[in-house]
Amino acid sequence: MGGAWDWTAGVLDWGVANWSYPGEPDRGILPRLTEHMRLAYLSILIGLAVAVPLGLACVRWKPLYPPVLTGVNVLYAVPSIALFFLMLPYTGFSDWTAVVPLALYTLVILLPNVVDGLRQVPDHVRQAAVAMGFGPLRRLVLVEMPVAVPVIIAGLRVASVATISMVSVASLVGLGGLGQLILSEGFRRQFDAPIVVGVLLTVLLAFVTDALLVLAQYLLTPWARSDGAGGGSGRGRRAAARVSAEAAAARAGAGTPDADRTTPGERQPWTS
Repeated sequence: MGGAWDWTAGVLDWGVANWSYPGEPDRGILPRLTEHMRLAYLSILIGLAVAVPLGLACVRWKPLYPPVLTGVNVLYAVPSIALFFLMLPYTGFSDWTAVVPLALYTLVILLPNVVDGLRQVPDHVRQAAVAMGFGPLRRLVLVEMPVAVPVIIAGLRVASVATISMVSVASLVGLGGLGQLILSEGFRRQFDAPIVVGVLLTVLLAFVTDALLVLAQYLLTPWARSDGAGGGSGRGRRAAARVSAEAAAARAGAGTPDADRTTPGERQPWTS
């Protein structure tokens, strides 16, 4: 026990002593952590920005989905180290050398979730939105996307954790954030403290990111709070669709009490 305590105390002492150097902003643990967050979050955001319109296109034109998904899966099979070195002649030792391959890797997780999330929107919800005069873009933003949020965020959580862990590999091309602690200062020098600190901070960053995404889903899906933990069940999807349609109608100025009391055969004022 005494040896384990001394080892733990040594790791903590090293972490505190090397956390940051005010006179050398590029040296220390904090700059590596900042770089790790920058590379990971930028890759995730770019991947999401590509996956959403690509997923919309695959839902709109169904024959497009199989070849696109196959291409994404084939790309994911290429080793990340190979892609990093292939990017070097074009991007040099910049963030894009790591960001572009990592963003492409997120597509294999995000694209199926975007497609599945949009496909699970009930047809009667879409038809109701059309009947209320919603155009395609308005229907997508106000009705379809809110219903698809839980599935999309579920994929985003997996992609975020995977990307945060893969950033460390970029240290082989001079990037990688915390990976430089693990590989350059740890394994190459046979020194335990940088390895332990780098691994622990990577795991902590993944946990914090996942927790923030769970919070975002909680805030974006208020209907799921009253529907219990089974937000992904058929009951949860129906509740999400109902609330999304009602919220969209309210924002459109159509959901008035008088309109709700009209009979099916009566003419609704917003359809005129």
